This record gives sequence, C-alpha cells and structure tokens, in this order.
Amino acid sequence: MENQANKFGFTQFAETWNGRLAMLGFVIGLATELLTGQGILSQLGLM
Repeated sequence: MENQANKFGFTQFAETWNGRLAMLGFVIGLATELLTGQGILSQLGLM
C-alpha cells in the first residue's frame, strides 16, 4: 500500500501533480488565446 504520511515537499507524488497542473494550465492558456484572438498579456491589459 502507498505511504500516506509523506505527501508534502519535493516528493514524487507532489512533483507528479505539479506537472499535471502545469500542463493543464498551459493548455487552458493556449485555448483561451485561440478563442479570444489575443495573447495572455493583452488580455491582462499589459500590452
């Protein structure tokens, strides 16, 4: 059974979820850019 005590810090579990969430954020950013026709900086009013 998987060790339930060590879920914080630089563990394999934390790094796996960090990578998954980063990929999800990147895909959402690209989809938003494609749907609006503006870059992320333009949407934030920085350009």
